[in-house]
Amino acid sequence: MAKKPKKEAERQTEPLDSKTHILGAGDVVNQPIIDTLENNFMPYAMSIIMSRAIPEIDGFKPSHRKILYTMYKMGLLTGNRSKSANIVGRTMQLNPHGDAAIYETMVRLSKGYEALLHPYVDSKGNFGKAYSRDMMWAASRYTEAKLDKICAELFTDIDKDTVDFVDNYDNTMKEPVLLPVTFPSVLVNANTGIAAGMASSICSFNLAEVCQTTIELIKNPKHDVSETLKGPDFAGGGFLVYDNAVMDEIYRTGRGGFKVRAKYSYDKSNGCIDITEIPPTTTSEAIIDKIVEKIKAGSIKEISDIRDETDKNGLKITIDIKKGTDPEKLMKKLYDSTPLQDTFSCNFNVLIKGKPRVLGVAELLGEWIDFRTDCVRRRTAFDLKRATDRLHLLRGLEKILLDIDKAIKIIRNTEEESEVVPNLMIGFKIDKIQAEYVAEIKLRHLNKEYILKRLQDIEKLETAIADLNDILNSPKRVKQIIIFELKEVIKKYSMPRKTEIIYSNEIDDTPVADEIPDYPVHLFFTREGYFKKITPLSLRMSGANKLKDGDEIVQTFETTNAKELLFFTNKCQVYKTNASAFEDSKASVLGDYIPAKLEMEDGETPIYLAVTDDYGGYMMFFFENGKAAKVDMKAYQTLTKRKKLIKAFSDKSPVAALMYIREDKELVVSSSAGRHLLVNTAVILPKTTKDTIGVGVMTLKKGHRLISARDYREGEFAKPHRYRAKNLPAAGALLSGEDEAEQLTFTAE
Repeated sequence: MAKKPKKEAERQTEPLDSKTHILGAGDVVNQPIIDTLENNFMPYAMSIIMSRAIPEIDGFKPSHRKILYTMYKMGLLTGNRSKSANIVGRTMQLNPHGDAAIYETMVRLSKGYEALLHPYVDSKGNFGKAYSRDMMWAASRYTEAKLDKICAELFTDIDKDTVDFVDNYDNTMKEPVLLPVTFPSVLVNANTGIAAGMASSICSFNLAEVCQTTIELIKNPKHDVSETLKGPDFAGGGFLVYDNAVMDEIYRTGRGGFKVRAKYSYDKSNGCIDITEIPPTTTSEAIIDKIVEKIKAGSIKEISDIRDETDKNGLKITIDIKKGTDPEKLMKKLYDSTPLQDTFSCNFNVLIKGKPRVLGVAELLGEWIDFRTDCVRRRTAFDLKRATDRLHLLRGLEKILLDIDKAIKIIRNTEEESEVVPNLMIGFKIDKIQAEYVAEIKLRHLNKEYILKRLQDIEKLETAIADLNDILNSPKRVKQIIIFELKEVIKKYSMPRKTEIIYSNEIDDTPVADEIPDYPVHLFFTREGYFKKITPLSLRMSGANKLKDGDEIVQTFETTNAKELLFFTNKCQVYKTNASAFEDSKASVLGDYIPAKLEMEDGETPIYLAVTDDYGGYMMFFFENGKAAKVDMKAYQTLTKRKKLIKAFSDKSPVAALMYIREDKELVVSSSAGRHLLVNTAVILPKTTKDTIGVGVMTLKKGHRLISARDYREGEFAKPHRYRAKNLPAAGALLSGEDEAEQLTFTAE
């Protein structure tokens, strides 16, 4: 029997086992949604915005900065490589996240991964590839790494108070808030991140172009950045499809998207296309999968084989093409329908002094110039203080030079060690710091030669101090220093562009028409939904058409392979395809099952097939309620290659008959009461709305329905006027005796 729950007061007085019980755990509390958002979600959202996903003005997220700074403190800027596992372990002193996340971040910064124009990590071993989804990196215990040479520009003067330092997560170490980068790394290497409610996506630019643009902006804040910044540049190369309007918008607002397409070469001797550079937004596997999908769907027929031939020499996707294929037309088609041409979306969202801001290129570089100006001024102030302190010490040493013997005598005659410094201060009228410095001089250095050499530095220090003060008081000097450093970066690390620029107005955007081979074919469509396409030669050499038990052929066409097919279904939908999408068949097989081939819905079956090439004429629909609809065939023509159109005809009443007519003709409409009506379709006005309910054609008595509509055969009725009506709707007429006999004759035939 279950015990009754104890009172709240009794529960609170019970001793708690902290390992098995938490006070209040499992209790349901009512909390307003606003309080929940403010107290729970907002701090989390701010945390991932400020400390995880959005890069700062130095171009790094906190995870990047922690890894690089750890490697710097390990001496990996100039020393030998270290095991990646060792680096990851040491980084965990700054980064409390798991080792897998840290190692993955380091991999993406590495030279081996090939994601960055200027990698920060000099790697050895298998670090995977940015252009491959499946080529994974080796475990950290198997790989080695050190900082690349360019990292010297990240840590220059970091120990000279150029940036602020804060405690790490457990207050045992200090780490930099930013890195004092000497070039705008925020635009040199691509960076993406997704936070709560915002994201950042910064494309990479050529180092020399970025530095030169920054120099020009320092000289002239109104400089047009597009004059010196040609366009984005990616480590994977490819072609940048340059559109002036699009790029100007990105440069101005920091938002927009531009197209990057793969680079290929055609090997005529082997009849294949080699793709060696792809957009940065995709992978070789994604490209191959999409091309294979297109081949299976029948939209690309020019390819005989595709394979990934990537090796130590780099990326390579080989496409074998069929004889007679134009490689340029094929690549144009692939650019239009596969990730071989993809869009890079820009969102230059950067944390500026703790606030996320979306900035254009000029604004972003302006913020970096302000940041770097502050770094240079702080470095100058640090050097000035150190030089001033050194000069102060040497001024004290200069007074000792006047009487070295007196200094020795003071020290020798002082009985207590603690009195040495005060006595020197009194004897030479120097302050405590100077006296401490003199007192610490070794006995061997108390000679004129040593002291004179030290005093020679006074003049140099005075010159240096004057220069440093001039820098602090002259914004122009600070700008000159930044420009000089940028020019040195260009000289040391600049590389030619990897991504070539092609202009959008030079590209032919006209869609490539599918070159469908056109030849005579016979089409067969059965009541059960099977379809066959047979060439005349194959049909002549074959026997009877093979059919499923109980099935029969309801429609036959003599047409060509290039025609379009429209399959109308019992769910008032139409599926569009081409005769060329079906393989040439034989009479001895059942053929393609259309519901499966066209991926129809459960329980959906085709009931009528229309064949066209120009969408001329009309679709006639006759409904059991006696109405008929005449729909212009062009209503089913679409600019895009849509495979399925809903509401292809009205669902207000069951359809009794469907018919595609090229021009108006006479039809015989019959009802379940045995009445027949001769109707010329010209009297029915055409509609452009596919699911129109139509107009009344046949009046029906209660319990009866319209059951069929078919072409009128000349001579079918002895007196055709009996079945015609002056106005519609009409009841029609019962068959006369002679017409009944005629009908029997037709049936027998």
